[in-house]
Amino acid sequence: MEQIRLISPDAAYGLWQQHIMLVDIRDPQSFRAGHTDGAFHLTNDTVNTFMDQTDFEQPILVMCYHGHSSQGAAQYLLNVGYETVYSINGGFEGWSRLYPDTVRSLA
Repeated sequence: MEQIRLISPDAAYGLWQQHIMLVDIRDPQSFRAGHTDGAFHLTNDTVNTFMDQTDFEQPILVMCYHGHSSQGAAQYLLNVGYETVYSINGGFEGWSRLYPDTVRSLA
């Protein structure tokens, strides 16, 4: 079975700058309060849309709060057929501390 790849916020940022797909699995309130620019909010309600719009060959970065829940979500994406999936260590907390200029709010 394919394994997820754990990645640092720095390495994830480098991939994000190359327009790699970034998904954020945090709750709706947290996502609205602040999320990385261009992140897809992946929830139970949006997973089918995501799968319809995203090729299985497309590398994916998965972000949660601190880097724990994203590992399960990343494994799920691998299990359904996505080929390259990364879980960001430190999650949104780590990312937003290093790259606050990339954070947007819907509030």
